[in-house]
Amino acid sequence: MLISKAYAAAAETIAAIEGDIPPMPEAASAGEMLFSNLMVVGVLVLLFYVLLIMPQQRRFKEHSKMLNELKKGDPVITGGGLIGKVDKIIPDRDEVVIDLGEVKVTALRSTIHQKDDPRLRAKPANDAASKGKADTKAETKDKQ
Repeated sequence: MLISKAYAAAAETIAAIEGDIPPMPEAASAGEMLFSNLMVVGVLVLLFYVLLIMPQQRRFKEHSKMLNELKKGDPVITGGGLIGKVDKIIPDRDEVVIDLGEVKVTALRSTIHQKDDPRLRAKPANDAASKGKADTKAETKDKQ
């Protein structure tokens, strides 16, 4: 059933040299071949589902949960790369007004890519800027 013709021929040749010739195995029936082929297809479908479909469904559920939990003041990143804070949620039109600083933009709720990203957190004061201020203070003291 699982012996290839080349292996069977080699075994027959070796057996002929040794003087002991075993009977040739019978060829697999059409039903056995169909079953083995369907098993391979079934394993491939299972792998496809486990490796591709399940993770995508999980990501979709997490994204939907995140969109439903949005509230005013949440820092967000849109699908277009805009970074801002949620200013207003319009539930009947499924839209969100995002404050980008000086500009407010209305976007569809589904275009919100993520929230609570490290890039959205407040950044500490720039050390170079504070050093520059310290240098100018030292210069003014020297001039006096």
